[in-house]
Amino acid sequence: MPIKWSALRVSEAMDMVEEFVEQAAGPLEQAKIVAVEARNIAGLPQYLDQRLVHLIADIERLDHVRTSIAAIRKELPDGVVEAERKSAQSGSQLTLAA
Repeated sequence: MPIKWSALRVSEAMDMVEEFVEQAAGPLEQAKIVAVEARNIAGLPQYLDQRLVHLIADIERLDHVRTSIAAIRKELPDGVVEAERKSAQSGSQLTLAA
């Protein structure tokens, strides 16, 4: 049974998401370094330290985003993306009805 949605478009969307995530990875790593250093500020109240710990944990969740992208790719039907890609490269052909 053919699917009615485009696995290729989903795959291409995940390519774009992955590209944006990778572009954000460097700045987020820098933000994490700054947040970790902020925890060393003398006399920092515990409630702010806890907020910084949560911030650091949120930044580290970038790996969860990568895992989600991989999970979406895994759910795409085997071979359909490549078949759609080949079909798109060869162009659409009209079928003749008898």
